[in-house]
Amino acid sequence: MKKIQKSKLKTKNRKPKVKTFEFLLVVLTFTFCLFTFDCYAERNVRVAIIQDTSALNLRIKGFFQIKDLKKGRIIHRARNINTTVIVSKDGIDLAGIKPDSNSLLIESDDPQAFTINSKPFRGNIQLIRKSNNKLLVVNHIDLEDYIKGILYHEASHYWPMEALKAQAIVSRTYAVYQMQENTSKDFDVTNDIYSQVYGGQVSERYRTSIAVDETAGMVIFYKGKIIPAYFHATCGGHTENAAILWGIDLVPLRGVVCPFCKESPHYSWHYDLSLKEIAEKLSAAGFKVKNIKSIAIENKDSSGRITNLIIKSEKQELKISAKDFREIIGPNSIRSANFSVRIEGCDAVFEGIGWGHGVGLCQWGAYFMAKDGRNVEQILKYYYPGIDVKTF
Repeated sequence: MKKIQKSKLKTKNRKPKVKTFEFLLVVLTFTFCLFTFDCYAERNVRVAIIQDTSALNLRIKGFFQIKDLKKGRIIHRARNINTTVIVSKDGIDLAGIKPDSNSLLIESDDPQAFTINSKPFRGNIQLIRKSNNKLLVVNHIDLEDYIKGILYHEASHYWPMEALKAQAIVSRTYAVYQMQENTSKDFDVTNDIYSQVYGGQVSERYRTSIAVDETAGMVIFYKGKIIPAYFHATCGGHTENAAILWGIDLVPLRGVVCPFCKESPHYSWHYDLSLKEIAEKLSAAGFKVKNIKSIAIENKDSSGRITNLIIKSEKQELKISAKDFREIIGPNSIRSANFSVRIEGCDAVFEGIGWGHGVGLCQWGAYFMAKDGRNVEQILKYYYPGIDVKTF
């Protein structure tokens, strides 16, 4: 392994180029940095912000240190860097530093030190070389800063403050639950719709940050345990039972009637798709279907959502869950499992209500509840019956 050059600040037998006071200030800065990392690590969320890339641009402002997580030691300390990080079968190359490790943690005491591909991030950055010789980039960020980086994407910053507070508590609860569930994995959440959309520092807004600060540390408990606080855009009149979708049978997630989201812009939807395209998408997902003749609803659950569809072609009949069908066709096209379908010529015509899986908080329902004067606790206890909201 190539010998790693030590930072000038740590090199002995070299005449200092800074005054004694300045040198002591540098040492204290690093000491404070290390103390901060140890104290707050347990409150950090690990967010996968880039997956399967071969290279990226990394810029760091101020002092930083690189830790080899394989050996548990600091391998480099320096100040200011603007470089391309490259990963290959030979390892990770960071500005000529080529440690014998597949996992590096880059730490800084500056809350605004890191910029990746021109996008600023708070917290610290972990670089992981995966078995396919691609790079996984994980942002280790304080829980409250993480919520500030997602709230704007989950609810408009112009929404009533009580609705924003409700979303902040729900998003925090979801994050903490994932932190508990994924301790053995490389990251807790992703930065997309499959977890919570996270945009880093550029996604912070004044009003959403106020909502986060005013609910700091508050999460949802049921019988003393943090729940997976799912949420969605618009339920269409009744939230879904999580047991039907994911086998999670909890009283707060069994679904409630929602009369509040009728005025949501996403309450109803319409989508046309050719039978040929449907067959192609199903085939690409492993369901061999050709020349679709009919699509029929087999049954629905108590919330009105479809559980299974029957798709008939010339030579076979396919039974598929509405959940899988939505994912295959596209969850932003088939916006919910509450729809009707009919064949017109060579096309399938879908008409439905609601947007999202339907479990937990109905975001537009919360919006209209807040507009009607309900507070954050009333909103949360309506959509999650039996819960307690506490600071953890």
